[in-house]
Formats: sequence, structure tokens, C-alpha cells
Amino acid sequence: MFCKLALRNVRRSFRDYGVYLLTLTFGVCLFYTFSSLDGQGAMVYLAQSQNPMAQVIHSCIDVFSVFVAVVLACLILYADRFLMRRRKRELGTYLLLGLSQGQVSFLLVLETGLIGAVSLALGLLLGLAASQGLSALTLSMFSLRMDAFFRLAFSPRAAARTVLYFGMIFLLVMGFSGIQISRAKLLDLMQGGRKNEELRPRSLRTSVLQLVLGGVCLAAAYAILLTFGMAFAVVLPFLCVPMLTLGTVGTLLVFRSLSGFVLRLARSHPGFYYRDLHLFTLRQWISRVHSTYLSQTVICILLLLAMGITASSIGLNRTIEAAADGQAPFDITVQNQNADHLGCVDFDALLTAHGMESDALAWRQDTPIYYNDPAVTGIEDASAAIRLSDCNGLLARQGAPAYPGPLPGLLAEGSAPLATGNLGLTCVVIPDEMAEKLSLRRQVWSADYAGDPEETEKQVQAALAEYQETTAYLRVESRLSLYQEIMGNKLLALFLGLYLGLTFLLAAAAVLALQQLSQAADNAARYAVLRRLGAEEGMLSRSAVQQVALAFLLPLALALLHTVVGMKAANDLISTAAKVDTVHSALVTGGVLLAVYGGYFLATALACRRLALEGGASVRRT
Repeated sequence: MFCKLALRNVRRSFRDYGVYLLTLTFGVCLFYTFSSLDGQGAMVYLAQSQNPMAQVIHSCIDVFSVFVAVVLACLILYADRFLMRRRKRELGTYLLLGLSQGQVSFLLVLETGLIGAVSLALGLLLGLAASQGLSALTLSMFSLRMDAFFRLAFSPRAAARTVLYFGMIFLLVMGFSGIQISRAKLLDLMQGGRKNEELRPRSLRTSVLQLVLGGVCLAAAYAILLTFGMAFAVVLPFLCVPMLTLGTVGTLLVFRSLSGFVLRLARSHPGFYYRDLHLFTLRQWISRVHSTYLSQTVICILLLLAMGITASSIGLNRTIEAAADGQAPFDITVQNQNADHLGCVDFDALLTAHGMESDALAWRQDTPIYYNDPAVTGIEDASAAIRLSDCNGLLARQGAPAYPGPLPGLLAEGSAPLATGNLGLTCVVIPDEMAEKLSLRRQVWSADYAGDPEETEKQVQAALAEYQETTAYLRVESRLSLYQEIMGNKLLALFLGLYLGLTFLLAAAAVLALQQLSQAADNAARYAVLRRLGAEEGMLSRSAVQQVALAFLLPLALALLHTVVGMKAANDLISTAAKVDTVHSALVTGGVLLAVYGGYFLATALACRRLALEGGASVRRT
């Protein structure tokens, strides 16, 4: 009987459970996706190449999973409180019908367990799809072959880990709900949904003062961050406390000032204030802001963390990649550092002798480096010289413009194609004919592969290793080797950034959604009164959606401002090492924000609209 009743209640109250089920499903999906990293194509590649970062990534994910589980547990407990508040009257009715408190608690446990089982199943299915998408994304980021490393696989270890963590969370929620109902009095349950709201706007002077003080605090926090930079956290850690305090207090004061400031601002524009249901909408929203400014501040900070962490991880990945491209613009670079004593090496003949086909290389260039003789070149601030044709050949392969002159001329630091091979030499560009007057110092051979880079790399490295053992000292630098070294760092930053960013974003969106659904349910009777006064369905719908829009957009707007300032400081720090691609990180972060935050907004707006219309429709039934 209890199982049938629990199933019927879940079906009947599915609209109430909708956001709750969505949050649980997303949480399970997120947890499984990052617990199944051992099956990710990029992680498989790291393991095969014996990169030690593979184990570091696993360890970090395991540690952060505990933190994520705690955050999700708090979020689920918060959502459960929302559902309990909505259903107190219903549960009290069961007591009036003769059920004991133990039986009502057991019924509630069954319903929670049913919701948990459904969310686990849906979350694991969605997590399986998300993990494959993440695997394809990381493979494409590192230009790895899909056919070699992409696999459609279900991770039993990750699934068991997810079921274990969420099973413990559901048991905690069940126990909390059962204890709460067993201790509740019948009168409290029957009146649990009643709540008196009182609009108590602050004086305009107080609101303006709070807004100004909030702006001053935020400006001071921004000034500290932009003046000293992101590195001050290490160099001057004592400045972190006042900056964070000023930022938090400023955010709190801004939200606290809205209850008195916005209403009076709207009243000063009667054409707007008295159109449609703007009067009702603003007063309802302001009454909530007065009592929820603290939660709005927390949501704003969560959004800041979500956007900042996500954008930083993506931007850092692009920066690391750009720095690697600068260090290794060619697939292979070989320095013959004994060329001045042993002469040049015929690398083409060497590779051919070891069975390499001539078409295995898409491009190659043999570049002699000469000792600089100031008596010949007229330039003293250089230790080496390169011919103009060789310099332009290297530049052209990198897609850079030709050397503009003068000749002879010092090659500008940072623009040199000689960064390839890490010459560690300051070079002067000379006319080709001037090279006959200079002595050979080094030989630099550069090439790009035409076919499979891994197979070609093996052949080239084998030939060079055999030659180096018997003849000359060769310094070999490979783009593939460099990418393997940085790949672990990129994956660590990407996975941890997305994991934490999505967790904070999910928490902020879910809390907002539950708040708005609870408020919309409380306003159902007010919408019924508006219907009696002649309000149309379109006006009721717009009023409900507008309240949700204000609640979602205001903390987002302030969080965006915080994020812009924070990313400016972070980019200033990162740009000292490499160029920062802010556009790409902003677009990806915006896409993630739109998908999760926008999805919650849409679902919440539709649910609140339905509650408003149902409240109005009750008039017709009565």
C-alpha cells in the first residue's frame, strides 16, 4: 500500500519534484563524468606514454570529488527542505486520516528513495553520454586520433563510486526528513505553508547610502586587485583578507539597498510603474529581496567562482598551448652543436639510410649558424649570425612575415624563429653572401612530418640516436615530446576547472530555482485575487516570468562585473608568460553558462508561470 501511495504521490507531485529531479540528475551526471576519467581518450594516451601526470590527475579528482559530494549534499538537503515546506499540509492530512507519524515518515522515505533511484539511473545515462563528449573534446584539443583512443565505454568503477556517494547522501536526506516529520506537531504541519510577507522598504536615504557604500567597497576591492595584481596572493598575502572582505561586504550592501532604492525609482516613472502588473511584480520581488539579500550575495559569489574558474581553466589551456607552439614551431629540430669541429651532418641521407621514405617529411630546412664577427657584420651585440634566406624560410613556415631589414641587422628578441632549438644565441641577420666571410658555429635542421607523427617520430628518433652514439653530439627537440609533457598540465587544469566551475554553477542555479518556485507557490493566492480583479492570463504570465528574470539576472550581472575585473588581473599575470586568448575562454564560458544557468532559468520561469496561471484558474473553479 505504501509503495503504491508513494508512487502515486511522486507522479502527482512531479511538477514539484521537477527541479529537484533535474538537480539530482545533473549532480549524478557531473560526478560520474569526472569519476570515469580513466576511460577518457586523452587519459588513455597519457597512461600509454607513461606520463606521471596521469596519476596526479586521478589523485586530484579523487580529492575534489569529496568536496563536490559535500557541496551536492548541502544542495540536496536545501532542496529537500523546499519540498518539505511545500508538502507539510499534505503530510498533516495523512495524520488526520489516521496514519501514525512513523508511517508518514516511512512514506516520505519511500518517495525520496524512488526519486533517488530515478535520478541515479537518468544521471548515469546522461553521464555516460557526457563522458564520451568530454573524451571527444579532449582528443580534438590535442589532435589525437579518434580511431586509436576514442572508445564508447561504461566505467563500473565510476558508477559504483557514484552510487556509493549519492546513496550516502540520500540516506542522510531520508533520515533528516524522517526525523523532522516524526518530531513535527500536527498544527505545525497544517499551517506549515502559511507565511506572512510584509513589505518594509527602507528609506530612500538609507538605501542610497547603502548603495554608495557598497560601490565604494567594491571599487576599493577592485583597486587592490588591479593595482597589485593576481600575484599579490603569494607575495603580499595579507592584502587578500581586506580585498575579499571589501568585495563581500560591497556585494551584500548593493543587494540590501535594492529593497528601498528600486521601488522609489520605479514610482518616479508612473507610465512604467502602473502599466500591466509592474506594481504588483516589483512589490513582490522587493519584499523578497528584503529578506533574501544574504542568499543573493551567496549566489552572486557562487556564480563568480563558477565563471572565474571555468574561464581561467580554459584560458590557461589555450595559453599553455600557445606557449608550446612558440617553443616548438616545427615537429622536429636537431642541433649539431659540434658543427664547428666535425662539420655538418647530411640528415636527409641519414634518414634515407634508415629506411625513411622521402615523402615522410612535409617540409625540411638545414640552417647553418655562424660565429658573429663584428669586423664583418658591424654589430657587436650578437654572438651568432644567420643568412637572410634561412631566416625568411623559417619565418615563412611559421606563417610570419619576412625579415624587414636592415642588413645586417639584429634579430628582435621574441620574434626569432631561432627560438626553435633553443639556441640561446643572439643572432644578427646577414646577406647570404656575407656568410662566406664567417665561420660555421652550429647546424640546425628543422622538419615537419607528412604522415602519422608518432610513427615518423619513432623512425627519426631511432636514426638520430644511432648516429649520435658513434659520431657527434646532437640536441633533439620534438614538438610531440613537448606536447606530451604539457598535456598532463593542460588536462589537470581543464578537468579541475570544469569540475569545480560546473559544481558551483549548478549550486547557484538550483538554489535560485528552488527559491523562485517556493515564492511562486506562496503567491498563488495573490494571483487568484488578481484574477478576480480582472487581470488577464497574459498579464499573470508576464508577472511571474518577470519576477524570475529579476531574481536570475541581478546576481548574474554583478557576478559578471566581478568576473571581468578578476579575469583582467588573471590575464595580466598570465600574459607575462604567453599571449592570453580571452575571446575563446569567454565564448566557451558563456556557452556553459547559457546551457546550465539558462536551462534552469527557462525551467523555473515555465514552472512559475504555470503556478501563477493555476492560481488564477482556481477562481473559475470556485
